[in-house]
Amino acid sequence: MGTKLAPTAQRRHRTFLHVLVNTAFANIITSYLWFALTFWVYLETRSVLATGLIGGAYMLLVAVFGLFFGVLVDRYRKHAVMLGSTLSSVAFFGIAGVMFLLIPESQLLSLSGPWFWVFALVVLVGAVIEQLRNIALSTTVTLLVPPDDRAKANGLVGAVQGLAFLVTSVLSGLSVGMLGMGWTIAIALGASVAVLVHLLTISIAEPSVVRDEDRAGLAEMRAGIAAVRATSGLFALILFTTFNNLAGGVFMALMDPYGLTLFSVEMWGVVLGITATGFLIGGGLVAKFGLGANPIRTLLILVAMTGAVGATFAVREWGWLFVVGIWIFMILMPAVEAAEQTVIQRVVPLKTQGRVFGFAMTFEAAAAPVTAFMIAPLAEFWIIPYMASPSGVQRWEWLLGTGEARGIALVFLVSGLVTIGLGLGALCTRSYGKLSRAYAAAVSTDDAEAAN
Repeated sequence: MGTKLAPTAQRRHRTFLHVLVNTAFANIITSYLWFALTFWVYLETRSVLATGLIGGAYMLLVAVFGLFFGVLVDRYRKHAVMLGSTLSSVAFFGIAGVMFLLIPESQLLSLSGPWFWVFALVVLVGAVIEQLRNIALSTTVTLLVPPDDRAKANGLVGAVQGLAFLVTSVLSGLSVGMLGMGWTIAIALGASVAVLVHLLTISIAEPSVVRDEDRAGLAEMRAGIAAVRATSGLFALILFTTFNNLAGGVFMALMDPYGLTLFSVEMWGVVLGITATGFLIGGGLVAKFGLGANPIRTLLILVAMTGAVGATFAVREWGWLFVVGIWIFMILMPAVEAAEQTVIQRVVPLKTQGRVFGFAMTFEAAAAPVTAFMIAPLAEFWIIPYMASPSGVQRWEWLLGTGEARGIALVFLVSGLVTIGLGLGALCTRSYGKLSRAYAAAVSTDDAEAAN
């Protein structure tokens, strides 16, 4: 992406950057609010179960709506989809603000009452709808970026998302700690309106969307599944990522409670912000060097490395060890995400890419809530009390040391070892070879078309 571009390519590149920055700000706002919700709930209730269920519910909603979001991206212009997503987030955040003003805070924080779950659901739906924009952004890379530059463009996406995570985590911790949840909702709502105004100024040159009039509803979704099956090995890649997300659900459910055990909420937000520089570094490396000749191999090796980090960053209750581990993990993640996106953008036609990305989102996101819903209760009611008991301390002290959160550390260790096995084991499968050959064939075809 550093070569000199023709005028048309320059316009496309500028448009891509505008869309990327606008989407980054939208991601900042939605993540800011649902991170704040998680921090606020844990600080007020000290319930690992509640935070685990919030994280699991978020991923469950992503899974439920992922394929439907993909259909919308394929059936309508990308710009219209982005506008609709932003408008919906504004509406749900507005409802959350009204609820916070009208309902006593004690009722909103009562886990046994209905208002806690309604309020959390409204905030989470407003955040989940943002995923529609992320699918649209992935297809916009295909639309606006030449094939050989897409891996680097996806790396740039990862870097910008890392910057968004950095800003979000710092702001969420400081906002909840210093301003409270009410002002946090107000800030998110106002910023969402500003993103909507900027999006109205962006114009994306898109081809006409040709719809099959005999396809609607479930038929459109079946077309997405057929598009996945049409590429040899692609379903296996999505299935592998799904199993990897089973381990990811563990970290989603327990990372915030573990971090808030070691740090204050303000400091935890700063820690997440500092470690998010890893996203910038990792995304920058991908944007500079790409993903190599075989992104699938790169993905699997890096997943095994993330497992090694997850297995070791809590073996002692040392704040610096946890921070370094998260930082390394975040350096690796942009390449993992970019690899899957680059493969899909190469081997799947643009007209069905939205559905394929949506199918992948549905399938992969469905895994995380399974472990989040399972691990959060197990951790709170069994593992954490067992590891705090004299027998648990005696049995595991040699490996995990002592401290308040050794139960969470044991869960991290097991999940990390499982992830290592998944990454290395997938390299030995036939599906890995089939998809690698399909990707190489797509590269050869694109090179031949460019030469002609």
